[in-house]
Amino acid sequence: MSIPASGQQVRVACELQYRPDGKFKILQLTDTHYVSGDSRSERALANVIRMLDEEKPDFVIHTGDIVFGAPAGQSAKELLQPLVDSKIPFAVALGNHDSDFDLSRTEIFSLIRSIPGNVNTPDDLGISGCSNDILTLSGPAGVERVFYLIDSGNRDYPAGIKSWGYVHSDQIDWYRKASRTLAEQNGGKPVPAIVFQHIPVPEYSQALYDSGKKARFMVGNLGEEPAVPNFNSGEYTAMREMGDVQAMVTGHDHNNDFVMLWQGFYFIYGRFGGCSTVYNDLKPNGARVFEFTAGDPGFRTWVRLSDGKVEQDMYLYPGRKNLSAE
Repeated sequence: MSIPASGQQVRVACELQYRPDGKFKILQLTDTHYVSGDSRSERALANVIRMLDEEKPDFVIHTGDIVFGAPAGQSAKELLQPLVDSKIPFAVALGNHDSDFDLSRTEIFSLIRSIPGNVNTPDDLGISGCSNDILTLSGPAGVERVFYLIDSGNRDYPAGIKSWGYVHSDQIDWYRKASRTLAEQNGGKPVPAIVFQHIPVPEYSQALYDSGKKARFMVGNLGEEPAVPNFNSGEYTAMREMGDVQAMVTGHDHNNDFVMLWQGFYFIYGRFGGCSTVYNDLKPNGARVFEFTAGDPGFRTWVRLSDGKVEQDMYLYPGRKNLSAE
C-alpha cells in the first residue's frame, strides 16, 4: 500500500499488526549460505526449522547470503521452505553472495518474491539494488514502528578501488523521503525505526575505535573486525539527521553477533545461521530475535542458539547510557 502525506507517497511492503496480547516478534535469519544437494548445508536448514519451532515468530527477516552456490534458485527455495510450511510471512534484504552464482540479483530476487509468504515488493523503484522495502508495525493508535530493508549490494569499485558494497545516494534519498513522509503522517514526529541490511556501515568500525579505543560498550561476540565498505556514503549520517532510526541490524561477518551502543545508537549483528559451506568459528549457529510491545519505545532482543540456549537477552531503549546489567 501507499501512505500519502503532503503530496508524497510511501510504498509499504507489509502493514504488520501487534498480536492481541500487544506483542510482536521478528526472527532475523542471516548468512545461511545454503547449497542444494550439498550435505554440508544440512545444519543450516535444520537451524531454520528449529528457530521457527522454538521462537514461533510473527515475521521473519533474512538479511542475506541466503545461498552460496548453484543452483541458486533451488537453494533459496529449499532454505525458505520451512517458512512456507509454517505459514510465517517473511522478507529479505539480499546479501553480497546471493547474486554470485547462476542467477543475477534481479533474477534471484524475483524468484524469492514468488515464494508463498514473501512480502517484498517488485524491483521497480528505480534506485540501486533490488531488495529495498518498508514494513510498518501498527497498534491501536496507528503506525508505531518502521522497518527499513535496504539492499547493501555486492561489491563496488569507485575509481577502480575494490570495496564491499554500500548503500548508494539514491537509496539514501529514498529513505529520507520515506522517513520525512512517515513523520508528517505522525504529526511531525519521527516514527521509531530499525534498518535491516546485510553489509554493516563503516561506523561499525569507527565505533570500535572511537576516542583512542575507549571501553567498548558491547554485549556479545566480536570474533573478527567488521568487513565494512572502504567508502562512506553517509547512510548513518542520514539516519541520525532524520532522527528516526534507533538501530541497524546486519549480518555479513560470521564471527560477530554483538550489540554495541555508540552515540546513542545500537549497532547489532545477527547470529550466523549457516553451515560448513563457508567459514564459521562462532558455533553453534542460531538466529537473533526482536520483540516489540505496543506503546513501548524500547524493544527486547536476544540470540537463540541451535542447541536451545538463549544469550544476550536485553531490553534496548532510547537514552540508554551503557549495556551493563541494570
